[in-house]
Amino acid sequence: MSKDSGNRQTNAGKGGNGTKSGVDTARLDKWLWAARIFKTRSVAADACKNGRVMMGGTTVKPSRMIKTGETVSVRKSPVTYSFKVLKCIEQRVGAKLLPEIYENVTDPKQYEILEMSRISGFVDRARGTGRPTKKDRRAMDAFVEPAMFGFEDIDDEFDFDD
Repeated sequence: MSKDSGNRQTNAGKGGNGTKSGVDTARLDKWLWAARIFKTRSVAADACKNGRVMMGGTTVKPSRMIKTGETVSVRKSPVTYSFKVLKCIEQRVGAKLLPEIYENVTDPKQYEILEMSRISGFVDRARGTGRPTKKDRRAMDAFVEPAMFGFEDIDDEFDFDD
């Protein structure tokens, strides 16, 4: 009696190993991980559970089966990325193969938002949040330093004893 006989199904029977070209569905969390959108499958599943992954404008569960041609939206602050599924896979592939897996259909306005947030950096930091950077500290020192205002020899000009 072989080990595969019985009630167990092999991956070939399920059609779910993701590397064959005939596969037309895959679990969403596995696909997000395999397509390198998230670093781990558990992070992908958590993103689905927390409502950061949407299909058709509605949030989806990690166990949702996706098909070729569907669009998946992933919200990674501050932008929402959109991907069109070209191939359903459940096994992680190399970065060079990603153009065969999905097409990035993210709106260009989202990239403008991302660039603006990168440029602004700590400019929008609320007062009192966190320790000042070296640049901030030097700016404060230059502002507070008396030489900046021209009061270097203030003690020499006035005689306070008279």
